[in-house]
Amino acid sequence: MKRIVFWLAVSLLATTASAANRIVLPEHPTPDQRADIEQRLNDWPLLARYARDNATYPPPKPGEKRVVFMGDSITDFWGRPIGEFFPGRGYINRGISGQTTPQMLVRFRADVIALKPAVVVILAGTNDIAGNTGASSLEMIEDNLASMTELARAHGVHVVLASLLPVSDYVVKDQTSRRPPATIRALNAWIREYAAREQLGFIDYHAAMVDADDALRKELSDDGLHPNAAGYKVMAPLTQKAIDGALDGEN
Repeated sequence: MKRIVFWLAVSLLATTASAANRIVLPEHPTPDQRADIEQRLNDWPLLARYARDNATYPPPKPGEKRVVFMGDSITDFWGRPIGEFFPGRGYINRGISGQTTPQMLVRFRADVIALKPAVVVILAGTNDIAGNTGASSLEMIEDNLASMTELARAHGVHVVLASLLPVSDYVVKDQTSRRPPATIRALNAWIREYAAREQLGFIDYHAAMVDADDALRKELSDDGLHPNAAGYKVMAPLTQKAIDGALDGEN
């Protein structure tokens, strides 16, 4: 029975995906592919990734201004293993590689709110554009970012939103076809305007990392999508400045 339910669920996912982002399953999945499919069906938002750490994480100390980072692989890889992740500051990384904003919204309470941060830094949307969990319109991404913001503010958490990084085809081809620069710019324009309207913190990674051809500067990435150590070195001071600004009224 479990086997039947499993393959019915897989079939449903495959047939309900849009034509532009249709989920194609291998006819004979390898053990790794099968494990990945089962994981996605059993824990689509990956709540299990940080569940044990969250359950045992101590509450903030008196006077501590805890900071949590929510995001995808660009957050997930920061300091583990690429670059340095704010040494000595005790910031909490809750990025998960490959994730989209609906997945992050589902786990936002467990991976952010429950940790009682003073600030959350949100960098999300590039995988939505790429269609990692199906087709997503800009409005859908914006709604999810707004929902995470509203949830954080309802719990007294300051929000810092970050613009999406540019991408490039200098090393790995087709990065720009999956994540068109014009779409990235459109979403970034909304993020900037929304942050200003709602008086949120804002980090403009895009402006700091884009070149004259509207692409991610070659020296800041090894694959045209993820920052390398030099890329994170550019991002870190911009991020710290935004965090400091969010906390100014609490000191």
